[in-house]
Amino acid sequence: MTKNVSVVIYVAVLIAVIVGVDVLFFRHRLLERLMANVGIVLVFGAFYLRFLGRE
Repeated sequence: MTKNVSVVIYVAVLIAVIVGVDVLFFRHRLLERLMANVGIVLVFGAFYLRFLGRE
């Protein structure tokens, strides 16, 4: 049960970071925004696999 809660919180933080970066830095730049979003998702995925994936 605690793993499900931690995953939900992790995904909520991921979404908040992506939306925040989009609004603050890349509002009218489509390609740069897409590249930044992919990079953020890859970093979050790596941290998930490293720290939360083995529970």
